[in-house]
Amino acid sequence: MKTSILFLFSLLCAFQVTAQTQYAVVTTIESIIPAGLGRSRMISNKEDLNTANFTTTRTDGKTSNMNSVKRKDLKIDNFDETKLLNFYSLGGINFQNIASNDAIVSAKLNEMSEAGWTLAFVTSGVESDGGTTDGEGIFTTRYIFKRN
Repeated sequence: MKTSILFLFSLLCAFQVTAQTQYAVVTTIESIIPAGLGRSRMISNKEDLNTANFTTTRTDGKTSNMNSVKRKDLKIDNFDETKLLNFYSLGGINFQNIASNDAIVSAKLNEMSEAGWTLAFVTSGVESDGGTTDGEGIFTTRYIFKRN
């Protein structure tokens, strides 16, 4: 019995599988354009890309591995786009819209968790209202997930 257990343990150790970590990014873009004129969305891509196809190497002022990739070639067609509400309405900041967006984002976070993803990082940025002559801006958040 001990021999069988040791043999199975040795066999498992010999065929140790190393899991590769995968990452996924979900981005929310929430408009801060007054009167609801902006577009707010949650975006998640549905396809993998090989960055080597889009990468140029520069050494000593010379470029090698130059790809003839045009900007239009960088765009993917396979992604999810979930509508969100804008931060502002005609009356100013709309807290109901913010709470609604929070519910949608929470639902997405729960979906990702149920699919085995762990939230690893959150990063955000704002291009905000620049004064009385600038009525435009966005609030962007990236949710970076990982799983093994």
